[in-house]
Amino acid sequence: MRLESFFPTYKFPNHAGFLTPMPTGSRRTRSGVCAFGAPKGMTLTTFAELGLSENIVATLTALGFATPTPIQEKGIPVVLGGRDLIGLAQTGTGKTAAFGLPMIEMLLKDEKRPDNRTTRALILAPTRELVNQIGDNLRSYLRRLPLKINQVVGGASIGKQQLQLEKGTDILVATPGRLLDLIARNAISLRAVRYLVLDEADQMLDLGFIHDLRKISKMVPPKRQTLLFSATMPSSIADLASSFLTDPIKVAVTPPGKAADKVEQHVHFVAGQNAKTEMLKKILNDNPDGRSIVFLRTKHGAEKLMKHLDATGYSVASIHGNKSQGQRERALKGFRDGEIKTLIATDVAARGIDIPAVSHVFNYDLPEVPDAYVHRIGRTARAGRDGIAIAFCGPDEGRLLRDIEKLMSIEIPVASGEPPANLARPARPQRRGGGGGAGAGGNNRNHQGQGRGKSEGGAKADGRPAKSGHRKGGNGGGNGNGANRSANGNGQNRSGNGQARPARSGTAGGRRREA
Repeated sequence: MRLESFFPTYKFPNHAGFLTPMPTGSRRTRSGVCAFGAPKGMTLTTFAELGLSENIVATLTALGFATPTPIQEKGIPVVLGGRDLIGLAQTGTGKTAAFGLPMIEMLLKDEKRPDNRTTRALILAPTRELVNQIGDNLRSYLRRLPLKINQVVGGASIGKQQLQLEKGTDILVATPGRLLDLIARNAISLRAVRYLVLDEADQMLDLGFIHDLRKISKMVPPKRQTLLFSATMPSSIADLASSFLTDPIKVAVTPPGKAADKVEQHVHFVAGQNAKTEMLKKILNDNPDGRSIVFLRTKHGAEKLMKHLDATGYSVASIHGNKSQGQRERALKGFRDGEIKTLIATDVAARGIDIPAVSHVFNYDLPEVPDAYVHRIGRTARAGRDGIAIAFCGPDEGRLLRDIEKLMSIEIPVASGEPPANLARPARPQRRGGGGGAGAGGNNRNHQGQGRGKSEGGAKADGRPAKSGHRKGGNGGGNGNGANRSANGNGQNRSGNGQARPARSGTAGGRRREA
């Protein structure tokens, strides 16, 4: 059945944030059609209207949540209707509640208790931090409700986890690797699973969990309800969905490959790693009240940068695969509490983390997989806030930037510096001020003649480019050669360099890596 049959005319705006608290007495009105054939003109403004019970609605009210986010409004009725679901949404849009609330509702209606060493619902997530975050969120919905929830991740005592599962559980949240370890010890059986959730599915594939997922799929009953959530929808996710789900309904909030509306993006072209570090420190110094996440590609690079910033007086911590679970949890707590202003992270360690007050995201190293850029910058501009995403592009990273821009169908504004020679961007039509050639600040990408700020190549204190006249084609005082769009103004065209994309990082030939 097509999604349109459930939502014929209803349009959902892009919306970042979790369950959105509303002031007392206020209501958000929406127009359109409710799920499952609701009449035109009906508005969905409360969780009760989505079909949730009074007990759950009362709990949400006590937590201060009055209205659903778009993914919740679209997804909850589908899940309550018993259908398999593919949900496309970025982290921070309220996915946990979108699958957790209706799943809790149905578990309560079953009025069954789990057998020893079994679970009735299984939620799989790629990292320890995300498993713990999901578990904490679900536990907040279960206040005064007779359901049991457990979390199992690597890096924690497997013996203790075995004891916790001895009498069974209603909801089990797990990383695939640790779940299979417990199954091998006969600590848990999946024979009673009624509800299966794959959260951040694209990230699980990036980390090489595909074989583990296929093993798990053979252990759960074929008669089950399966929900898959992903920020992107590559062909590998479509293949996974076809093997896990039956006639699923697909709902989407933010189109795959798109950033949240309130993320302001900029790129600084820099000469190398030292220049990246100095630029980072300058922007951090100019924004002392900001809260920033800095992404690097490697664990070694992340730790090295963290130690340098720490030694020079910055409030900083790091999370990556070489950190113990306790170290990572302490770093995240300090960052959430505001005791730490800057968090240095790798993609693996930071996937799925929901920290609402991040003002800046830095791509210190551009990711080799373009989808990872979308995940990174999705850490800012949450819950209706604005956010700034800053990328540093070194001489050897032009191709990576080009791939990111191709995925997102945008050209990221330049804040400072000269584009590397291997950055090929398609020429765009001149927008305004028709007389401006490249050397006059119209289309020229040369740093000295780009006409993007009050001073040539200058940037604002928060890493954004100065705004005066950068869209116009008037005299920008540049020194490029006419209309050519080369990085150095020497008349070279900006055609692609034909380099092949690298293999997706983290798959390690299909072997899993648990963050």
